[in-house]
Amino acid sequence: MSSSGPISQDAHRDDAHDDSDELLALAADLPLIDLAPGEVIIREDGDASSIWILVSGSLRVTKGGIEVSAVTHPGSVIGEMAVLLGASSTATVEAVEPSVLRHAADGAAWLDSDARITRLVATGLAGRLAAITTYLSDLKHQYGDAPGLAMVPDVLRQIGQRQAPRAVPGSARDPDPQY
Repeated sequence: MSSSGPISQDAHRDDAHDDSDELLALAADLPLIDLAPGEVIIREDGDASSIWILVSGSLRVTKGGIEVSAVTHPGSVIGEMAVLLGASSTATVEAVEPSVLRHAADGAAWLDSDARITRLVATGLAGRLAAITTYLSDLKHQYGDAPGLAMVPDVLRQIGQRQAPRAVPGSARDPDPQY
């Protein structure tokens, strides 16, 4: 990957369409929510009990005011990381255009309601983790030990070995680095 823009959650495996269709079918009983451009469904550091599934439209994901992702693929799941970690939301998610989403107000209960839902959400998270580790590895290969990238091998090692304790969203880096 050589793009410097936000990472899209739409970089899926070949069978992602099948998974998305299956997830949308499993979410068919959830209420439909219509969003206008600019409407926010999740606020960074806010409540993290809901899970959203994109039916149509486009969402922007920002962290610390910086766009980090675009969500445009129907069947994409939003809010699942915070629900699974039992933590506050790690990003802000807002509609870029008129959008329709399915909403599970009690995301944990929805995940527990059907093993197929949990498997599909886990598969989506695993795919995103694979994309992130590949991206970090590509950065290291392309730029070697350029300033700011010396920590990439440590980050990859920590991601690969992370089993316990429970992950805590956020950054372990100095919040006010001397750049």
